[in-house]
Amino acid sequence: MTAHPRAAPDHDRFTAETERFRRELLAHCYRMVGSAHDAEDLVQESYLRAWRSYSGFEGRASIRSWLYKIATNVCLTALRPRPIRVLPSGLTGPYDGPDRPPGTVAPDEVSWLEPLPDAWIAPPADDPAAVVIERESLRLALIASLQYLPARQRAILILREVLAFSAAETAEILGTTTAAVKSGLQRARARLDESTPQQEELLEPTDQRARALLDGYIAAFERSDAALLEQVLRTDATLEATPFRDWQAGRAMCIHVLGAYVLGTPGDWRMIATTANGQPAAVVYHRDADGALRADGAVVLAPTATGVLHVIKFHDPALVAAFGFPDVLAH
Repeated sequence: MTAHPRAAPDHDRFTAETERFRRELLAHCYRMVGSAHDAEDLVQESYLRAWRSYSGFEGRASIRSWLYKIATNVCLTALRPRPIRVLPSGLTGPYDGPDRPPGTVAPDEVSWLEPLPDAWIAPPADDPAAVVIERESLRLALIASLQYLPARQRAILILREVLAFSAAETAEILGTTTAAVKSGLQRARARLDESTPQQEELLEPTDQRARALLDGYIAAFERSDAALLEQVLRTDATLEATPFRDWQAGRAMCIHVLGAYVLGTPGDWRMIATTANGQPAAVVYHRDADGALRADGAVVLAPTATGVLHVIKFHDPALVAAFGFPDVLAH
């Protein structure tokens, strides 16, 4: 008589078999939904579902592909009622009207893309065999473009192109046919090519040139010195910030807006270097009326060999805690 493979689920065994995939599943859910906090919730839901069905897992697929099947379908279900997450450049063209402070979007009118702290998916220092997640697959420009694909096409593209699952494995994960996967991938590639402008390779955050650009950007804010930005931004740089609808194209316009409406006086801003989406970043603090430096959000740079190409500021104080920093900085 053959015994049921796992009649009584063993939580220690479940943890030993599944926990090592948590970081890559978080990255996967983030690519799908464009929000670090939503991705974290979806991974929790995926592990809960996996535990509930673990006794029935018979090993016909690898534990990894079984987890990806659960997580992908959790994401697809979650995406059905939700608007896509965007950046300001996904709403309209660059602002070229009369000089005025950038206009904001009303609360709840738009769902904004969020950055992903690199620390959330960094391999543990004591685990040399841990999977290193490709930084290129998490660049903000790619994540923003992925959100415009229909959810199933997005899943197919990520599973095939980023995670290198075969067409047959992808079909099994999505409960469809290999032919449907192949045609969906073709459509997704074509659509992504249309929406993603070709740009030169970004510098890695560990590159000394990238760090110098980030240091220069931080110094410009902390010293309230718009002229410093001349040394940091490319002539074709863009600047966008949530929750503002207006965004700027061209170094001169970027520097004008920052100098006129943002930089303030020396000491108004404090930034601490970090990394997000495989790019140099900083958490941002702003001095309030009482003189306290309070969490303001995060900024992510797209550095190239000739300067910063894109600056994206996320005005969300809760992000500072997500990056592991305090809400208020000591003087």
